[in-house]
Amino acid sequence: MSRMSTYNASSIQVLEGLEPVRKRPGMYIGGTGSAGLHHLVWEIFDNSVDEAMNGHADQIEVILHKDGTSVTVSDNGRGIPVDKHPTHKKPAVEIILCTLHAGGKFDNSGQGNYKTSGGLHGVGASVVNALSKKLVVTVKRDGYEWQMEFKQGKPVSPLKKLGPSRGTGTTIFFHPDPQIFPRTEFNPQTIRERLEVASYIHKGLKVTWVDEVNNKKEVFHHEDGIVAFLKQILTEKNAKPVHDQPFIFSKENGIRMEMCFSWTESTEELLKSYVNGIPTGNGGTHENGLRAGVLKAIRNYIETHELTPRGVTLQAEDIREGVIGVLSVFVEDPQFQGQTKDRLNNTEVQSMVDGAVRPALEQWLNSNRSVAETIVNRIIIAARAREASRAASANISRKTATNGRLNLPGKLADCSSSHREESELFIVEGDSAGGSAKQGRDRDKQAILPLRGKVLNTEGSSLSKILENKEIADLVTALGCGVGPECDPDKMRYQRVILLADADSDGHHITTLLLTFIFRHMRPLIEAGRVYLALPPLYRVDIGKETYWAADDADKERILKQHARGNVRPEITRFKGLGEMMPKVLWETTLNPRTRRLLRVEISDPLASDRVINELMGKDPSARFRFIMERAEEAEELDV
Repeated sequence: MSRMSTYNASSIQVLEGLEPVRKRPGMYIGGTGSAGLHHLVWEIFDNSVDEAMNGHADQIEVILHKDGTSVTVSDNGRGIPVDKHPTHKKPAVEIILCTLHAGGKFDNSGQGNYKTSGGLHGVGASVVNALSKKLVVTVKRDGYEWQMEFKQGKPVSPLKKLGPSRGTGTTIFFHPDPQIFPRTEFNPQTIRERLEVASYIHKGLKVTWVDEVNNKKEVFHHEDGIVAFLKQILTEKNAKPVHDQPFIFSKENGIRMEMCFSWTESTEELLKSYVNGIPTGNGGTHENGLRAGVLKAIRNYIETHELTPRGVTLQAEDIREGVIGVLSVFVEDPQFQGQTKDRLNNTEVQSMVDGAVRPALEQWLNSNRSVAETIVNRIIIAARAREASRAASANISRKTATNGRLNLPGKLADCSSSHREESELFIVEGDSAGGSAKQGRDRDKQAILPLRGKVLNTEGSSLSKILENKEIADLVTALGCGVGPECDPDKMRYQRVILLADADSDGHHITTLLLTFIFRHMRPLIEAGRVYLALPPLYRVDIGKETYWAADDADKERILKQHARGNVRPEITRFKGLGEMMPKVLWETTLNPRTRRLLRVEISDPLASDRVINELMGKDPSARFRFIMERAEEAEELDV
């Protein structure tokens, strides 16, 4: 009864103003690591880009100051309003920087403040202000220059009228708060790459990059826009197109879209997509619409001109193999997945892009018959190579358990060795990480199977239902040892299977889902010691000329303590995912048997393992709640 009596109105904590941002920064910027730190720059820079997108600015300057921990972003836009708000009786600039969900991007009445923008939440500038130990905004408008300073989201001084000024624009200086961010040093290359991409996506926009840390200044300005961007990507990837001119298309049909792409000799597909200038690394409905439109156009062209090959079935992966391109869409009311805006969720965009691309690409193919025939020939070659690979693989000794009738998953990049004892299969999450793994692996002994998206949670589901899931079915087929009561480790096509996921919470979740399936339906593989977990690094630590790889935060701190040298400042890079790693780096740190670290999965207590999996992954939330609460004190940090 004494505990109940202490829970009353005084127990309720109310977070006012920008306090919620400082209390839970991860909810607004995705975390307080390197990605979250740089997200502050993106929020301010994207606001300037919004001015340019809507025809109010054509120049932006970003300065990384000598301390490496503070940034200034300037534009020649209209300038944030400085007059007093009619309701709140405060200058509009103060309201925008001190209030969540305050801005000029909500009004869809047609008055024209922002037709499209990179962020419609009205939280970007205020979040940066809340998470900065100092922020200074300088505005030029109405013939004068105005300035106001803030600390941790609160005004330090009232808005000052500095004096007469020509032109218009907004300049924001900010210094991230070290109380929020463990490290406040910005990575100049990360910022530079983002600015250069923006200059391609918004053709004609002049972006000036000043890196005072390295005493460098660059101006990015591309009148050819994404066409020039595609040329740069092809050069960087050393990918040779199979046709001279790329497919270039732009249209407005409810949304504004621009795209260009080429079929290349590369075996990988690469599509860089953007929404209102924001990179969407996890794709979304605009990418889905483009892929669907391309597939329909190619198939229609092949059928219309009776080019269907004999003895081979063209699959979507054959048509998309080697396609490298850029897609940029501008949506009036974009719905992103989370505040970090890395995936577009607008369902209507998919049909808009699909409906526009299909007829345009078909017309382009029909108007460029020689190019079209070259592309179709490249697709047929890809299909024949895929099926030839399957046929050859069916004859080697690792596949004798299936009597040569195994229909391997098309996305499996198999190894060439005929000796099971020296072969291994890596299960990798995502096409991006899968692409790096395929390029970095030992092709003779290492096979790669990429899985797309989160794996099905198989706890409590019937085996027949589970095998309807394509990702699980592909995994079972690739292993070739049977499933359920038929699982036989001696028939497995590889000596070991290695689960390789990102070294973050999402990666751990995917690994847990895979282990749940293997534990429930392929347990003999664990009992035979054939299941392993790869340990990719989470950090790269450069100290002078030496490079170290840290598996986690504790490992990083150990390296810094053990190898710190005088005044040499360590450079720390946190990998967002395996797809960020260059193939060579992935080989050296994670794939190379001589240098990698693996954990073998073992079952020391079958009953305890069974209970834990049921509590964590089962359908009963109360069991999961009890499990978490019993171990709450063991958690040093909860990422929300």
